[in-house]
Amino acid sequence: MPALITRDLVTLDADLGPERSDVIRALATLVVDAGRATEVESLYADAWAREQKTDTGLGGGIAIPHCRSASVTAPSLAFARVSPKVDFGGFDGPADIVFMIAAPTGGDELHLQLLAKLARSLVKEDFVAALRSASTPDEIVALVEQATAEEPEGGPVATAAPASSSGQPLLVGITSCATGIAHTYMAADALTNAAKKLGVELHIETQGSAGMTPLDPALIERAGAVIFANDVDVRDRGRFAGKPVVQAPVKRGIDHPDDMIREALAAAKDPNAARVQGGGAASSSTARATSPGAEIKRILLTGVSYMIPFVAGGGLLIALGFLIAGWGSGINGYQIVLPGAGNSTGGLAYNDWALQNFNLFDLPPQGLFFYLGAAAVKIGQLSLGFLVPALSGYIAYAIADRPGIAPGFVVGAVSGYLGAGFIGGIVGGLLAGYSAKLIGTPTVPRWLRGLMPVVIIPLLASIVASGLMILVLGGPIAALTKGLNEALTGLTGTAAIGLGVILGLMMCFDLGGPINKVAYAFAVAGLASGTTASLQIMATVMAAGMVPPIGMAFASTVLYRKGFSEVERENGLAAWLLGASFISEGAIPFAAADPLRVIPSNLIGGAITGALTMAFGVTSRAPHGGIFVFFAIDNFGLWALSIIIGAAVTGFVLVALKKFVRPRGATPVEEPSVLSSNQPVAA
Repeated sequence: MPALITRDLVTLDADLGPERSDVIRALATLVVDAGRATEVESLYADAWAREQKTDTGLGGGIAIPHCRSASVTAPSLAFARVSPKVDFGGFDGPADIVFMIAAPTGGDELHLQLLAKLARSLVKEDFVAALRSASTPDEIVALVEQATAEEPEGGPVATAAPASSSGQPLLVGITSCATGIAHTYMAADALTNAAKKLGVELHIETQGSAGMTPLDPALIERAGAVIFANDVDVRDRGRFAGKPVVQAPVKRGIDHPDDMIREALAAAKDPNAARVQGGGAASSSTARATSPGAEIKRILLTGVSYMIPFVAGGGLLIALGFLIAGWGSGINGYQIVLPGAGNSTGGLAYNDWALQNFNLFDLPPQGLFFYLGAAAVKIGQLSLGFLVPALSGYIAYAIADRPGIAPGFVVGAVSGYLGAGFIGGIVGGLLAGYSAKLIGTPTVPRWLRGLMPVVIIPLLASIVASGLMILVLGGPIAALTKGLNEALTGLTGTAAIGLGVILGLMMCFDLGGPINKVAYAFAVAGLASGTTASLQIMATVMAAGMVPPIGMAFASTVLYRKGFSEVERENGLAAWLLGASFISEGAIPFAAADPLRVIPSNLIGGAITGALTMAFGVTSRAPHGGIFVFFAIDNFGLWALSIIIGAAVTGFVLVALKKFVRPRGATPVEEPSVLSSNQPVAA
């Protein structure tokens, strides 16, 4: 097993730049130069994306930027003792000790356990002092190897041991973070150490990448309160139903563990303290502090992310059915029709007629291809039928956890029945989720707790949400949906082109982020209707989303190769295929490295492609796949031309900006030296 750190991954008393982005890029370069990752830009982009979620400054002058990345070939630790200090968002000031933890996306458990041990060592004052006094890279390597070889003080933090009879107050807790590598274990040790100082018995379950040992149910039963220091959802939260809870981001567990212990002790004695609901969610001011807008965005994006596989699979199956059946028949909307018409099918659509009256051993007159195409179309139609229920169900899940799924799916089905569509699904999912959450709030007797999440909450929440949808909200929302569909269907000329510009801008702004997802969800929501306007919107969204990676590829590999680093040129080669496949994220390495020039270039090209696609009236029955679903795109030539023009404009604009608009302090592109003080500052 290769060592996590070598002397090549250590730099001491170096000036790596004034910003944390400079330090992260320099450490990513160290990892790549050591042969432990393939691309600086890819590793930097992944580490920077993680940094944007939560500051990695820990206090005490320590920072631990970290990520999982497909570019990492061996789990690695890069170390920098920087001078001057750099602000990583630590609560007590900038950091001079910086560890970058780079883990592969499929890292093995043993390596992850070693990384977790290092994270725990960083809360030990003697270890940090030794890092500051070390005079050579070899000393740093030896310190890290010793830290990762030792069992953390007191043994593993997660425990299944029974509670002691010491008479101390008993608390239990969960720690977890987005990557499950560092913050998870550091918070666990910080809370454990704080509890010892305060004379409290604390048992922590770390839900991280190195595996987890579930807390003993007897401990949970005896605990006075529970602490959740987490950035991701707690697994199996229902175990703690009814317990007083203190909840905060995982970083607070590292920065202010004493405060969390004291708050948990106070909650254990307070009959009005917030408690873990039977449905799994915690309701209180002590839960993670997020703005209402951010919370709604999280909820809606959860619903959309779970909905998309139903739409993508269904849409592609329908498109494939058209291709297969089209060899022996015509198509009309979402129904396969016979080329000659005149055949009676008893009022059934021809694909239903074929499936209900024939089989593989008794084929319809149109032959095998028609029958297989009919089957593919029908499966796709049924998959698309889950669009609104899945959206509603997983919106409710994001609010109330598992007890929200059933009422969410039910109200989604009701919305579809009433014709309330996508808007009804969103409203219904919110109703179901918040109803389930509210119903699960009161503390119930122990004998009733087991029934709450599986019977009582789903039943009552379904009655409330679906009842309101049928009796009050369904009619008005259905009327609004019908009006919007008619308005979209009637869009022509300038209005349609304007919509194309807006959709193009949204698809190219954040490359797979919330704005991009809103535009994509808007398109796929209309796909099931089969109207011409909805299919045009789908074609426009897919075309615009392909522009950024293709434009980056064109600029970096054809137009202006010397204006890009070797790594960027390699990313450009990959971006050709990613763009052709409608994977907008292929442009992220470029945007992360140079956002002020890349994003405007993408926006201009995307807006042009969106306008052209709508102007040409191109339609797409497939929600994904890029050029590889050509058979599902009407007027494929004009659609491809729109993409080519937009990508070319993006490439030319980017090259012009690189030549004539150079960020302050930037130097001409060369492969950067890790210790160079002149390397460009990444935003």
